Amino acid sequence: MANPTYSDLQAAVQVQPPLAGLILGSGLNEVTDGLKCLIDLPFAALPGMPATTVAGHRGRLSLVEFEQNTLLVFQGRLHYYEGHSWDMVARPIHIASELGVKTLILTNASGGIGDGLRAGSLIAVRDHIAAFHPNWWRRPGLGGIGPSLPSVYSPRLRALLQKATSAIGLTLPEGVYACVTGPNYETPAEVRALKAIGADAVGMSTVHEAKTAAVLGMEVSAISCVANLAAGISPTPLSHAEVLANVRAVAERLGKLLRAFWSELAR
Repeated sequence: MANPTYSDLQAAVQVQPPLAGLILGSGLNEVTDGLKCLIDLPFAALPGMPATTVAGHRGRLSLVEFEQNTLLVFQGRLHYYEGHSWDMVARPIHIASELGVKTLILTNASGGIGDGLRAGSLIAVRDHIAAFHPNWWRRPGLGGIGPSLPSVYSPRLRALLQKATSAIGLTLPEGVYACVTGPNYETPAEVRALKAIGADAVGMSTVHEAKTAAVLGMEVSAISCVANLAAGISPTPLSHAEVLANVRAVAERLGKLLRAFWSELAR
């Protein structure tokens, strides 16, 4: 469609609500490049949304075809460390809900903490540690001294991911993702502390989005792409360029997994 508008996107999803929504993390833009794009808009053309400023995030929202269905794909996201409020970080989730998304898949690039992980590993997130609030360890949730909370990540969707993984001959371990504010990488001492409280991977996104989606009634799943080993584990200094290079290398495998998952979801 030439020069589409947000109104065109609203009209399209009213005719056929999306099978699922997808948010692509750093360097993962290519995951859906092979799918036919019906409508494509920059973030700045969406209501209440600014452009993204982080390398590896296209900052576009696309409606794409998959088999007999459509998918709503956010190519990139907004981050707190860009200077956005947490409400703005969650704005794409509200837009997805307004456009009829009931099932949301979040992806991210992360630093590997858990034993046996390496650059290029994929992890299905079974729970998270929200380490981005002041005194976060006193709040309810995993990793602190506060009371526990139920995981927002759907067991049904994790089961479908595992079924899809088996069908294409891959493995997908499950783990805990810790979210920090960024934009700096964690120190080795912080990484040791996160590992001690149960984190398998650490990054700067996903958790607030997942919590918002659950509040809005969406079924949520998340896949973390280990871009490098975290500080104190990696033998080399960390860099965003390394993150992008390593995640792009796994994008094809993630795309294959997601296509198998969407096929299972559509049954």
